[in-house]
Amino acid sequence: MQPKEINPFEIEPRLKPDRLPQHIAIIMDGNGRWAKRLGVQRIMGHKSAVQAVRESVESTAELGIPFLTLYAFSSENWARPKTEVNALMQLLVQTIRKEVRKLDENGIRLNAIGNINQLPKDCQKELLQAIEITKSNTHLTLTLALSYGSRQDLLQAFQLMAYEIQNGNLSLEDLSIETISSHLSTADLPDPELLIRTSGEYRISNFLLWEIAYSELYITSKMWPDFRRQDLYDAIIDYQSRERRFGKTSEQIHRAD
Repeated sequence: MQPKEINPFEIEPRLKPDRLPQHIAIIMDGNGRWAKRLGVQRIMGHKSAVQAVRESVESTAELGIPFLTLYAFSSENWARPKTEVNALMQLLVQTIRKEVRKLDENGIRLNAIGNINQLPKDCQKELLQAIEITKSNTHLTLTLALSYGSRQDLLQAFQLMAYEIQNGNLSLEDLSIETISSHLSTADLPDPELLIRTSGEYRISNFLLWEIAYSELYITSKMWPDFRRQDLYDAIIDYQSRERRFGKTSEQIHRAD
């Protein structure tokens, strides 16, 4: 995942450096269908997807975008066949072990959200070691959503706030949008401005439901294993062509400018 010594704005002059999103989130979808289309086992789709992850991380770092969040394994994915889940967990261990040195060398901090305790012990160990090794890096925060579900995250936040109210550490008058956000696992991350979903599916799949309230959505029919640097550029270019109004009118936005 080592960023190359290239200028992405020379490679893709349509990119506007002053209008880059600060946080991109990606629903990495289509590995299984990619494998089925080629007549190979589903795990081959997951293995082939590692290159898409690598290019997305490299491209984000090259552009100077400080936050990238990848939906790697949902809380619902545990219901998949055990052989596939086991293979995915093994692939996770191998990938983290292989890439952590490059992440550290390039100033990339690894972060994770989700019910990490549900992961196999070797996955937890590898992940936590990589998080510790890269914790001081500031160029890019790469967050992996693992055993993650947004409804579950919201439920845990509400339970924590209820507990704090019950114990007198929080009052009903203190509840606000900011209070809820501060109790989520994403409390240290800005809300994503751009959410990308691959494979042409038009759904959110229980991913960052609270955080994407005003995110721009970009859906591509390309399967995740085929997603490359130019595909990320295209998503950003599309994002930059939009007017983000946050409930206001165009006239109000332009007057503010």
